[in-house]
Amino acid sequence: MNIVITGSSGFVGSKIIGQWMDRGHHISAVDAMSSPHLRPSGSFRFIQADSTRPGDWQNSVSDADAVVNLIGKNIFTRWTDDAKQQIHDSRVLSTRNIVDALPHKTSATLINASAPAYYGHRGDDILDESQGPSQGNEFLAGVCAHWEAEALAARKKGARVVLARFGVILGGSGGALSQMIPAFRMFAGGPIGNGRQWFPWIQIDDLVGAIDFILKNSALDGPVNLCSPHPARNQDFAKALGAALRRPSFLKTPAFMVRMGAGEMGDLLLHSHRMVPSRLLEAGYEFKYPNLPEALAASIKKPESLSA
Repeated sequence: MNIVITGSSGFVGSKIIGQWMDRGHHISAVDAMSSPHLRPSGSFRFIQADSTRPGDWQNSVSDADAVVNLIGKNIFTRWTDDAKQQIHDSRVLSTRNIVDALPHKTSATLINASAPAYYGHRGDDILDESQGPSQGNEFLAGVCAHWEAEALAARKKGARVVLARFGVILGGSGGALSQMIPAFRMFAGGPIGNGRQWFPWIQIDDLVGAIDFILKNSALDGPVNLCSPHPARNQDFAKALGAALRRPSFLKTPAFMVRMGAGEMGDLLLHSHRMVPSRLLEAGYEFKYPNLPEALAASIKKPESLSA
């Protein structure tokens, strides 16, 4: 199978590439940033390009059996007007260019990343794929809605479109844990705000496994939540991470300090997304790490992960 992966140099992309190359797929990786672990071979090529701009890289999309779109500017920064524009454009314009490059009457699959923010801040509501978008005015919810709408335009060309809403990704060498572990190791870890907000998560091996499962199962299309069946409250996640690292987890960060330090982005850390993977479970996907303690143990088991 000929597969294009945009945003290939990131934490998720590099994991998927390794697995699919081992299975004999031909991979074209598109990214503005090169990566030392992505080396060309007979079944792999790297295309350095800015996917927010039309260009020759789109030729790889026109020949693809599947496209996995992982492009997106890091959201964990202060949301200035310029940063917001980059967060929006990196997702929306890249997706638009991918769809434009697909031929008419295509049979390709587009697996397009998205996020729990699509649903908005919903308290204790259980968020499966039947739930609609946020009814509020949260910035990231609006980005997700626009992002997904661009991807769904590929259906007009005959493509199968999967809106893969990623939970927070747990893995030792990247993702959210690389941001959290240092604070816990310095005895400064703990809940954010009141700690009762829901935190959807997924271990990296399950994320890669779920994407592969989606690729193979043509019946899956539209929104698919990629997260553990057991979301955790923020306070319970902090407690589990502290236990895994053998560190205390009682040092709370008050909401006003989160907002003071991170600005508007800080609200995202306080929002609640009780997201569950109903469609994956119904389709028969079996999670390797459905429970948080085992997922954390697998994610931080290597010594070098603890210094990330």
